Amino acid sequence: MAALAPVLDALDKNLDESLDRLFDLVRIKSISTDPAFKDECRKAAEWLVEDLKGIGFEASLRETPGHPMVVAHHDGPAGSPHVLFYGHYDVQPVDPLELWHDDPFTPAIKTGETGSKIITGRGTADDKGQLMTFVEACRAYKQVHGALPCRVSILFEGEEESGSPSLKPFLDANADELKADFAMVCDTGMWDAETPAICVGLRGLVGQEVTIHAANRDLHSGEFGGAAANPIRILARVLADIHDENGRITIPGFYDGVEETPSQILKSWEGLGETAETFLGPIGLSLPAGEKGRSVLEMVWARPTAEFNGISGGYEGKGFKTVIAAQASAKVSFRLVHKQDPKKIEAAFQEFVRARIPADCSAEFHPHGGSPAIQLSYDSPFLIKAKAALTDEWNKDALTLAMGGSIPIVGDFQKFLGMESLMIGFGLSDDRIHSPNEKYELSSFHKGQRSWARVLDALTK
Repeated sequence: MAALAPVLDALDKNLDESLDRLFDLVRIKSISTDPAFKDECRKAAEWLVEDLKGIGFEASLRETPGHPMVVAHHDGPAGSPHVLFYGHYDVQPVDPLELWHDDPFTPAIKTGETGSKIITGRGTADDKGQLMTFVEACRAYKQVHGALPCRVSILFEGEEESGSPSLKPFLDANADELKADFAMVCDTGMWDAETPAICVGLRGLVGQEVTIHAANRDLHSGEFGGAAANPIRILARVLADIHDENGRITIPGFYDGVEETPSQILKSWEGLGETAETFLGPIGLSLPAGEKGRSVLEMVWARPTAEFNGISGGYEGKGFKTVIAAQASAKVSFRLVHKQDPKKIEAAFQEFVRARIPADCSAEFHPHGGSPAIQLSYDSPFLIKAKAALTDEWNKDALTLAMGGSIPIVGDFQKFLGMESLMIGFGLSDDRIHSPNEKYELSSFHKGQRSWARVLDALTK
């Protein structure tokens, strides 16, 4: 604590200066999906390189076929752990602009709907504010002690919001340089504004588009109805067969590799007080649609799913047309957990569909990617230390949670660098990321800095 206390004091004293730096970064319109902002993305990367150099990092801009990477390294004491910190400097487009209360690239401090102070602007929560919490913690350590407590590498990318096309090749080509004891990812959030959390599980994903082909042209339903196969009817039956009356998925072999969540973890989730009413009520629903006998948190954090994301066929315009379509399509996504194999799930789904297709019809499949689930150890020594550090800062027990979504970089770190990740973030569910009027709580930015300082200190103990 003797080494940590002055670092925390420095973070408190320099909060206004750290906000100025964040504002400078937020003003850069680094929208990665729009080629018109290519120069702005480079400008954001160059800004980060210079800022990290100012702290004492050996930092550089690395070219890719898309937007550049930022890579930085700083030595630490002999024998200390080596951590790789990841964030992204690109942001989502701001459309529809008319729904913003203010210019999305003119950050400001305001009073939010709950009375708390918030930082407004595109990228404040996703992910510029988040990544700068770590940078500011490093800055304070250097200011106070002239050194960092451990060896730190940093990787900031500029294509996270556009699918990270350059990331995997970059990791593969630079694996020796980037490999560390473990990674730290700041693209997650807290349970609520006062309760910190570490994410230990991410669901994987398989996307499939299936098209059922029947007749060689659209047919008149009066002339051919009842005799000709209707692909919409066939597809509807196939999709209906995927779930049974208890919400379980009936595809053979689907649950291979699915493990039960440890009872103590389920108990801790039960203690959060989330119910079907509190979870579904805000979206106008009340009845859970997943596996019976499971809580809503277990459903979205730790159980696999099959969902239908779009369906089309026949006449879809205004009015009415009595037609039997020649084909019908559906987009189906599977969220995976634990040790489920994306390729096996894909093959099992296709076999399931083909088994239900009449002999004179056919099924065509178009893949939309696949990635395995990520399940980190609940008793990792790094996690235990980080959890204690967060608890000390927020004066509330840090939670170990899972997420229903996917963060592909965590799997990439495992695959290309052989590293597990600590997923610690300070975003909130109402931060409006990807939406107009994005914001980041001032407390998240300030206490996020202090939290990372505590985590870095704890990792060296």
